[in-house]
Amino acid sequence: MAKALSHHELSKLIGSIYDCALDPERWEHALAGIRDALDAQTAVLRLDDLANDRLLIYRTVGIEPYWLEQQAKHIPEIHARLLEDLSTWPSLDMPHVVSRHVPQIYLETSRYFQEWLKPQGLVDVMSFFLIHTPTRLAGFALARHERQGIITEHEIKLGGLLLPHVRRSLMISNMLDVGTVERAGMAEALDALTCAVVLTNERGAVLHANRSAKHMLRSGSPIQDVRGILQAKIPSASRELHSAIMLAAHDEVSIGKTGLAVLLSESGLPPVFARVLPMAGDLRAGMEPAAVAAVFIGNAPDEHDAADMLATAFGLTLAETRVLASLVAGHTLAETAASLHIANATAKTHLDNIFQKTGASRQADLMRLVMQIVPPAGQSGP
Repeated sequence: MAKALSHHELSKLIGSIYDCALDPERWEHALAGIRDALDAQTAVLRLDDLANDRLLIYRTVGIEPYWLEQQAKHIPEIHARLLEDLSTWPSLDMPHVVSRHVPQIYLETSRYFQEWLKPQGLVDVMSFFLIHTPTRLAGFALARHERQGIITEHEIKLGGLLLPHVRRSLMISNMLDVGTVERAGMAEALDALTCAVVLTNERGAVLHANRSAKHMLRSGSPIQDVRGILQAKIPSASRELHSAIMLAAHDEVSIGKTGLAVLLSESGLPPVFARVLPMAGDLRAGMEPAAVAAVFIGNAPDEHDAADMLATAFGLTLAETRVLASLVAGHTLAETAASLHIANATAKTHLDNIFQKTGASRQADLMRLVMQIVPPAGQSGP
């Protein structure tokens, strides 16, 4: 069984994960830390660009070159099994554990298990789903040797603590298209984004704003620069934004699965969110000495992508997914009912079911949940 990590050890490991968002070459180091923390033999991380049929990230630790080469022939089986299970999976936060979720009769006839895992003495695999959209699929997996035994509740719990941080790191890489930072300096990389990004210190002082963010700051909506401090136009959003920045600065461990998404727009207007991400780890000083947070600002994500992703994560029905997509697009429940040609009471029932399945209690909470899972959409430039 993996040993318990101290708060300092966990914070250091999370910092190494966020380093990878801006320097993908560090994934091997972070994966080795995750593997050791969970007492595993191997660790793998991958980010697939489904639209262009290419691997954006593929990093491994603990797999010998021969077995890495042999693994390629088993990828179709691995994908088929995971995607089949994912189609009915209750939550993206729930790991897929071979010893718990794959029938023994399947393992006895599986070429992947019999020809790849078994000869290496690997007896269990735990896979986490990071991102699942029509254009992206990402996950990380750890395999345990027979001397380490099968995955226990302790490893599942620790992996669950790390999952949201790995997911957020991958989302930044997703926005930066992975290689952007490698080809240019940080300022140039951020300027290349259509999504507005502001780097701040723990007081919220603006240290760097990319082109899109500068345009927003000049216009004063939905963010503004007040004597060098990043503020939201709405006072309540400003308070929430600064609380999120302080949390990112001092306790990224406790950010956990709740995320740091702040609604910036006023009621009745198209929703605009700020997602606050901690600038943790070794790269913090190299990027900007005092930067503790990167604030990504953008419109709500594409309603269909967002609704499909939450439908997968929380088991929404087709009717519930359609209602959710309309709400994400900024429509009221009455407008949603009219556009879907259903009664208001029926739309209300679908919304109540969505609340029950997702744990949200208000439409505002539902939008926050969307922003915690799906990256902000790009903002049009000046």
